[in-house]
Amino acid sequence: MRRPKTAQALVTRSRIVLGCATEATNGQVAAAVGVSVATVAKWRSRFLKDRLEGLVDEPRPGRPRTVSDDKVHEVVTKTLETTPANGDTHWSTRSMARATGLSQSTVSRMWRAFGLKPHLVETWKLSTDPQFVEKVRDVVGVYLDPPERAIVLCVGEKGQIQALDRTAPVLPLMPGTPARMTHDYVRNGTTSLFAALGPTSGSVVAQHYRRHRH
Repeated sequence: MRRPKTAQALVTRSRIVLGCATEATNGQVAAAVGVSVATVAKWRSRFLKDRLEGLVDEPRPGRPRTVSDDKVHEVVTKTLETTPANGDTHWSTRSMARATGLSQSTVSRMWRAFGLKPHLVETWKLSTDPQFVEKVRDVVGVYLDPPERAIVLCVGEKGQIQALDRTAPVLPLMPGTPARMTHDYVRNGTTSLFAALGPTSGSVVAQHYRRHRH
């Protein structure tokens, strides 16, 4: 009751219980706390029945569900196993809402609940190299258990990077104004990036070269 952050409703109920502990009548406790006699009787009986747990509000039933389990199953099945009839590659919340007679927000909540993201696609590729597994084991083995006194680097290259520049300096971000830049650009040729990653330290050594044959 004395704790500053306690909800005021719980404080009032606690004062009622403590007042009842002094063998005062319901009317006396009601007058001291400033509530009705019915309120004192309610929380006195709740405390006698369930002790401290009885002073907490019981879960409210809330608004009845408007979407059945069958409808949820229909939306999830359509999302996973079908595509829109208009030729789109995947469902959107709006197209699914039109197809199922639900609102867009309802479909969006269902997708979030089941972790469905039809607009995202991840690519992957299987190697056709018959020695792929052995090569992977060799490479990973070097990372996990390198030779003594050896430096292990993962080296890669990215060629044909276009060196582009705007025709005017970029105007910086300001309060109420986004950063601004010209829509056109100047081509400054291409460059090749060579980089090496140290797996144990995470450090990257990189260098640009004008020609790829370096």
